[in-house]
Amino acid sequence: MNESQSIYELIGEDQIRQLTSHFYKEVAENKALSALYPEDLASAENRLFLFLLQVFGGPSTYSEQRGHPRLRMRHLKWQIDGKMRDHWMNAMLKALDNLKLDTNIKEAMLSYFVKAANHMVNQP
Repeated sequence: MNESQSIYELIGEDQIRQLTSHFYKEVAENKALSALYPEDLASAENRLFLFLLQVFGGPSTYSEQRGHPRLRMRHLKWQIDGKMRDHWMNAMLKALDNLKLDTNIKEAMLSYFVKAANHMVNQP
């Protein structure tokens, strides 16, 4: 992995779209996790796609459309405990496993997801 390049530059938009798509397939199959989402996952999937593009160094379309991400604030309306975090992480791990990524890139992405998932926990 070239340290001067962003993950977005290294894997491209299509891989991030695939990751998001795989993630939402996992959400749809997980009853506990899917209970937090609207029945139609398309808008949530698009928001996550735009967010991940930005987080990993791509265009800032997410912030242009929705403002600052404020992840924790946006997720406070849902009760997220350690078990729910684990459901989310497992879905993201399975989604990551569907991509053919360089080990260093996968580890960098995973590191971000672990920090973000831990930050969302708002219940004991």
